[in-house]
Amino acid sequence: MKLGYTIIYVPNIVEAVRFYEDAFSMERQFVHPGGDYAEMATGGTLLGFCSHELAKSVVPCGFAPIDPDTPPAGFEISLTTEDVAAAFNHAVSSGAKPIAEPEEKPWGQTASYVRDPFGVLVGIVSPIDPASQQG
Repeated sequence: MKLGYTIIYVPNIVEAVRFYEDAFSMERQFVHPGGDYAEMATGGTLLGFCSHELAKSVVPCGFAPIDPDTPPAGFEISLTTEDVAAAFNHAVSSGAKPIAEPEEKPWGQTASYVRDPFGVLVGIVSPIDPASQQG
């Protein structure tokens, strides 16, 4: 088994795709003609967006929409880059809400956090060197 998709339920697919293209330089891979689903190429696992309307029809138990005016939900999307500060600044200038400026962590990783316009917490981090984690 392997992780194939991460799918975020959003009120507006077009806005989500545009934001992730602008803020994180992702490329749209697929947008359903009906506008209820899209996929972004991330260099690995696909990032999908599903409209609230479609999600209501496919998730039988329902779901709680993410609210940008409340604390983030208990997950994050983590994007890796060699230049965390530049990526953080670019995301913020593209409309992301800054949460935590880039900071060197004790484990050797530089990490920062933003929220997208829909309220999703996005980590912008440097890669972790597996060799530095062996102990």
